[in-house]
Amino acid sequence: MTDALLPNGIKDSGGDNNYFRKGCNPFAQTGRSKLQNKRASVNQQIIKQMRMRAGAENLLKATSNNKVKEMVLLELSYVNSNLQLLMGQLEGLNSSVEVYQNTHETANIPLIALGLKETKEVDFSTPFKDIILEHYSEDGNNFEDEIADLMDLRQACRTPSRNEAGVELLAKYSSHLPLMESRFFSPTRQTGIFFTWYDSFTGVPVCQQNLSLEKASILFNMAALYSQIGTRSDRQTIVGLEEAISSFQKAAGILNHLKETFTHTPSYDMSPAMLSMLIRMMLAQAQECLFEKTALPGIRNQFFSLLKMAQEAAKVSEIYDQVHQSMIQTPIKDNVPLFWSTMSQVKTNHYCSMAHYFVASVLLDHQLGPSDDEDQQEKTLSQVYDRLPEGRSPLDILKKKDERERIGKAHIRRAIQGHEEALRIYSLCHHLNKLEVLQDILKASHERSLNKSTENESEEEFADYMEAPDIISKTEHKAEMEVPATTKGPLSVFSAKQRWTAPRTIRLHPEDRDLGFTLKGETPVQVVSLDPLCPAAADGLKEGDYIVAVGDTDCKWMGVSEVMRLLKDVNEEGIDIQVVSMMDSNPPMPTKSATFCGNLPKTYSMICLAYDDDDKNPKSRKVSKKSSFISWGLKNKLKSASTLSLPTADHSGTLPWNKPRPSFPSSSSYNNDSVLY
Repeated sequence: MTDALLPNGIKDSGGDNNYFRKGCNPFAQTGRSKLQNKRASVNQQIIKQMRMRAGAENLLKATSNNKVKEMVLLELSYVNSNLQLLMGQLEGLNSSVEVYQNTHETANIPLIALGLKETKEVDFSTPFKDIILEHYSEDGNNFEDEIADLMDLRQACRTPSRNEAGVELLAKYSSHLPLMESRFFSPTRQTGIFFTWYDSFTGVPVCQQNLSLEKASILFNMAALYSQIGTRSDRQTIVGLEEAISSFQKAAGILNHLKETFTHTPSYDMSPAMLSMLIRMMLAQAQECLFEKTALPGIRNQFFSLLKMAQEAAKVSEIYDQVHQSMIQTPIKDNVPLFWSTMSQVKTNHYCSMAHYFVASVLLDHQLGPSDDEDQQEKTLSQVYDRLPEGRSPLDILKKKDERERIGKAHIRRAIQGHEEALRIYSLCHHLNKLEVLQDILKASHERSLNKSTENESEEEFADYMEAPDIISKTEHKAEMEVPATTKGPLSVFSAKQRWTAPRTIRLHPEDRDLGFTLKGETPVQVVSLDPLCPAAADGLKEGDYIVAVGDTDCKWMGVSEVMRLLKDVNEEGIDIQVVSMMDSNPPMPTKSATFCGNLPKTYSMICLAYDDDDKNPKSRKVSKKSSFISWGLKNKLKSASTLSLPTADHSGTLPWNKPRPSFPSSSSYNNDSVLY
């Protein structure tokens, strides 16, 4: 899918381009968009049936009429049947991995991608305007454009493009969530904003008023998007395989971050047990791609190369077996598509058979020659086996041709058995039967093992039923969780958790250049050492007040030196400053939401300040009188233009979002004082 560039209507400060990057066009007729649209439709039908079931169950409890009870029970059976059918449809959508594969992929086993979680639209406009007016004493209508940008950003996150730009889009919104929480989501009031997300596996909706579900769901979708990028990569090239490996490792890293940060998420697809299984699956697919990367240049038909590939294949098989075991545990097996567990079982048998085929090739096709390093071969072979049949040693196998052939044939028989088991399991799942490329690979591997067995058959020998020993798994490149760079958490000085007085105007009349107080702090500047007899104190200035404006200049993010520079320019007529005082931060819980809570005292906090970081001259630096309120926590890192504008198509590097962007917020973003979860 490609990005749709849609007009913003707000001019960017970084260039002449009046467009910003949005999500994919939801009406684009691509396989992935059709699949996601079907998922959204099924989710809506599921919630409708669940409401009908809840109503029928309530009626069943309330009525004592037997005839009504019979009708309700009949209706319940009908609704439950519909729910089962819808769950089956959703499982089918989660099993449709073919739409996520590379369009030119013909020689690799398909990989599994996570589907994006669906959500409902959210209207921030009215609740945010109410909070801005009541808590910050400013007209919320002045920020309609910024609120609209935020809503556009969230809407775009519902259809991100399947590339790094899509990940950056989700990361951009994710980085705003801690700032939104700090500014608008207070523990003492309800905003009236409900975030609804649907379970990726069951379609069951989950709704919360705080941002915990929103944060977790965005992280889940970032991991899902990375998994889709990994499955789409061209695995016939080294570059494509490296992209796939990195994508799956990042997906695992984000899922692990989600698991450690949000431990009580109500949605089952983000429960610790489910996330642990998904992490294993992402790492297994990364390990599979590492194996393919090793094998891509070709496997040399040499003793050491074949044994190395045998242990690499055994490692992939071992990890997929762990994935399969986690998928068949209750209650995960009741929610994971059968296709997933069957695919992991097929791969477990397939790669185990490949390992035995490689060892068989070593023993049947290579003999210990005079020029071979006997000690090194003995050492390498001894590291392949955990145990050998009684009475045999690695050196015996290398030197004795009969023993070598006997164990080699045992390995090839075990390879054939594994391939036959993989084909049998493949035939039992109708979703797998749609993947013809998988069937072709399994059959080709089976045929290769049969040919190897035929080449080494002897009409005169008796049947030997010796079982081949297990192969120790080993890898030179283990798949590890790759955690993207973290972002800094929001500031907590000005936030919805703090309560402030309304801004007060103080008239300063300097006498002999003495203001009667001193200033301290980085940002914002605080009044200390106040002379109680100075004119400013008589006018209402208090110890501990914060200066938020000097004259017409906003100075909430200015340091002491900058504020002092403004105060030194005061003439004989004096100048007005605006100050606020911090109030008790633990008021009683209001009984109404912010929309109707008119009896709360007016408070004031940081409203929209940022300055141009590129302007290094303090004298020429100007502070914007009004900028996006989401820039509060970004301090002087952004320009005065709205930080809520979506990423643009301009890649010149002049815009703030063209700087290196972290992929998801750090745990500090969720564990600081302003977090409600």
